[in-house]
Amino acid sequence: MTTALVIIDVQNDFCPGGALAVPGGDEIVPGINILMNNFKDIILTQDWHPAAHSSFASSHPGKAPFDMVEMAYGPQVLWPDHCVQGSRGAAFHDGLDTARAGLIIRKGMSLKIDSYSAFFENDRTTATGLDGYLQTRGITALVMVGLATDFCVQFSALDAARLGYAVTVRRDLCRAIDLDGSRAAAEAAMSAAGVMLE
Repeated sequence: MTTALVIIDVQNDFCPGGALAVPGGDEIVPGINILMNNFKDIILTQDWHPAAHSSFASSHPGKAPFDMVEMAYGPQVLWPDHCVQGSRGAAFHDGLDTARAGLIIRKGMSLKIDSYSAFFENDRTTATGLDGYLQTRGITALVMVGLATDFCVQFSALDAARLGYAVTVRRDLCRAIDLDGSRAAAEAAMSAAGVMLE
């Protein structure tokens, strides 16, 4: 079994001081750098939104961050403006050793569709290309770390399991937004899908 490490959205805007800070988001960086020593195949994902993205509350007059709206593809949480292409907030955390990554998957680039998963945009059909990359390298198992447990990590892990990968999520190297208990719900969903939680 060939295993790759997938490091999800360890970006400035998701760390303390960022536009959509995940509590303790920066605390996982040293541990992720150490974990990289165990892997030959390392993949980074990066939220990479155009300005005025449809998932931003600022794009919906009268709406506030964390309100829900209905998009063509289903329910969508509205977020503060974050990870705008080319911005400091969209950059990887300075402490993350990005030089070892063989691939960076940028997601959320379509103006009208958000993207949590490393595999698909939120319409659940538009692929990022990650599955094909993994298949051409004979990778059958994934270890996932990063931000945030209850959104991008969860969606990535569930898609990976559905696509047939053996998936492990390192809870010690993830942090959650935890909206109204969403971390516990995410972990339950991942476990039910066969994702190993360590």
